[in-house]
Amino acid sequence: LGKQDYKKTRPMLRATRLKAEAKKTAIGVKEVALVLAAILVFLLAFYAFFYLNVSSEVDLDLDPDEN
Repeated sequence: LGKQDYKKTRPMLRATRLKAEAKKTAIGVKEVALVLAAILVFLLAFYAFFYLNVSSEVDLDLDPDEN
């Protein structure tokens, strides 16, 4: 009887172990969202830097006192 009980629970134990391992290695939605947010912030900062540089150069070129 002991061996029979062990054989019945062995697949269940294996399934539980596999489920736990899959949970450890799976990438969560939270981590993906954090990475995407970091990339978005970097791109926005990059865009803002160049936008401000170009807009200040254009303002200097359109000086009304030169005419």
